[in-house]
Amino acid sequence: MYISYEPVNPDHIPTLQGIYNEYVRTSTATFHYEPRTEAEMSEMLIFDDPEYLSESWVIRWEGSIAGYVYFAPYKKREAYKCSSEVTLYLKAEFTGMGIGTQALKMMEERARDAGVHTLLSVICGENVSSIRLFEKCGYEKCAHLHDVGRKFGRMLDVVMYQKIFA
Repeated sequence: MYISYEPVNPDHIPTLQGIYNEYVRTSTATFHYEPRTEAEMSEMLIFDDPEYLSESWVIRWEGSIAGYVYFAPYKKREAYKCSSEVTLYLKAEFTGMGIGTQALKMMEERARDAGVHTLLSVICGENVSSIRLFEKCGYEKCAHLHDVGRKFGRMLDVVMYQKIFA
């Protein structure tokens, strides 16, 4: 399996928008109701705030865009600068192939090298595949918020996972 990464740039946004908006329309992996515009996706994935550490990467599998991964501030407050939230989205046809595991490991290395102390992931409680991915990669459940979101007419839980770097 050949996986490569490249920093997200404006040319990638329409493809990444398509990936994300499929999740918006069909799943509880995101709590957005409406598809995101190119401008909203750019704001989500192209960072220009030098005060807060953020990176986004296109994931390619054998040359094709398989998805994207990024880490961004957990919260934009000074005390949280040591923590980042990591997020990963793959096209459906690329799930279950180990791509997510490799992408997450790459982001962990980048975050650690950049001085991040804690990586967090915020996941819908019914998103079993994402929960399994983060547990497999050594993340520990640190929070369970009950009935905090509503999508498709159902109340949804959110779980948080974290990995602390020594």
